[in-house]
Order: sequence, then structure tokens, then C-alpha cells
Amino acid sequence: RNLVGLIIGAAVVFLFSGLAINAVSRAAGAVVVEVREQFRLHPGIMAGTEKPEYARVVDICTRDSLRELVTPGLLAVMAPIAVGFGLGVGSLGAYLAGAIGTGTLMAVFLSNSGGAWDNAKKMVEDGHHGGKNSEAHAATIVGDTVGDPFKDTAGPAINPLIKVMNLVGLLITPAIVSLALGNGETKSHLIAALAVVVIIGALVRNRKQATAILN
Repeated sequence: RNLVGLIIGAAVVFLFSGLAINAVSRAAGAVVVEVREQFRLHPGIMAGTEKPEYARVVDICTRDSLRELVTPGLLAVMAPIAVGFGLGVGSLGAYLAGAIGTGTLMAVFLSNSGGAWDNAKKMVEDGHHGGKNSEAHAATIVGDTVGDPFKDTAGPAINPLIKVMNLVGLLITPAIVSLALGNGETKSHLIAALAVVVIIGALVRNRKQATAILN
């Protein structure tokens, strides 16, 4: 059971990072669509005779940031509950250890790799490896597009993820122990099952939103 908790803790970090990166991708795509629509409806923007509707873009960023936070937030809160009540307090400790160990390494990896991609683009734009409008420049633009959510979103977000999971773990530990001592295994498993259902529901909802935006 402890090994299972350790593996789940490590997997949650990767799942959380993927959700964060996908969230940035969808929000950025919505902004691109809005900007293109404004250019189409208001050609004077490029000529300088009309002003863009900045508020619409700000509204997209604000709305999407709140909506996209739901699934990672529920994952951070419900995963420790599912592991703790489903597998026991020992597995919860192993889960938190796996999340902390994996999360620390993952955060460093995301920040360093994202920064490297960003700096590679700046290096090429300074005239190295063919400069602007070269194949190397096109490649670094792609790298920078991926690197920004790495170093600015997913990497820094792992810190609050670990804090939230540890806090939830500390808060639910007395309840787990009391149910275990009082022969409340049925209640524990019911709570764990409910937490798993909430996580699955959030992931399904997130997937449907992504599919709707792509279509």
C-alpha cells in the first residue's frame, strides 16, 4: 500500500503539470482567436485609426484562469483524501513523500528547460545561428511557446500544489486514524470513493472543455 501511495503521489505531480500546461494553451488559443476577430472586424487597428478592445482580451484571460483552476485545484485537494481514506495513513505519508520528491525535481526541470528555450530564442535573435527568419529562429519560436508555460505556470505552480496537499494531509490525518481505530473502514472507503469520483468528474469536464474549444 505504501508503494502504491508513493507512485500515486509522483503521478499526481505529472498530471497537475500537464493540466497547467494545457490550460495555458487553451487560454492562449482563445486570445489568438479574439485578436484575429478584432483585426477582421476593425481593419483600422493595423492602420492606427482604431483602438483595439483590450477589455475583451483581459476578460478572456481572467475568465479562463478561474475556470482552468478548478480541475488542478480539485486534484490537489481530493487526491490526498482519496489516498488517505482509501489506503490508510501510512500510504498517505508515502503519497506526500512521492509528491514532494517528484514535485521538487519536476519544478526545477520545468523552470530550467523553459528558461533555456526562452534564452535560446533571444540568442538566435541576437544574430547567432542564422538570426531572425532562419530555420533556427523558427525552431526556437516553437521552443519558446512551450517554454513559457513551463517556466511561468507549471513550474511555479508545483510549490502551492505541494503546500495544499500537505495541508490537506495534516488536516485529515486525525479523521483517518479515528476511523481506523473505531472500525470505520466502510466510512473511510466511502469517503475515498467519493473523492475519486470528484477527481474523475473534474478530469472529464476538463477534457470536454478542451474538445469544445478545439472544435
